[in-house]
Amino acid sequence: MSIESFDPKAVNAAPESLTSDTFARLLTAAADSSPDFGLSQLERERFAGLGQHSAAAWAEAVAGLDGDDIERLVRFFTLAGESISGWQWGSNSPVIALVRVLKGRDAYPGELTAWIKANTTNRFLPHGSLMDRL
Repeated sequence: MSIESFDPKAVNAAPESLTSDTFARLLTAAADSSPDFGLSQLERERFAGLGQHSAAAWAEAVAGLDGDDIERLVRFFTLAGESISGWQWGSNSPVIALVRVLKGRDAYPGELTAWIKANTTNRFLPHGSLMDRL
């Protein structure tokens, strides 16, 4: 029997790239209702670095996605941030950047804010830090 180890340096290294393959995998995970969203331990560790990307990087990366897919990612990251160890990004949550993209497109569903607030303990969601908005 072996014990798995967690290497925080691996998470703090270069973050996972925001590619079409990454989004395809995340959208598949978003459709999975299991507690780990069908992500392997390696994927959960690899994707933990996604919170290191800037809002501008997120906006550029999701430019080719439609509003429904971005909303799915918002919901996924909201729930995953509560249940997957290492995905507690606080004011660096991808949810904040994705919400800004939806608002910029005039595609932000009115009920989404209430849903996010009901499903997270992250006080920065969905709008981010007040200091970042000043």
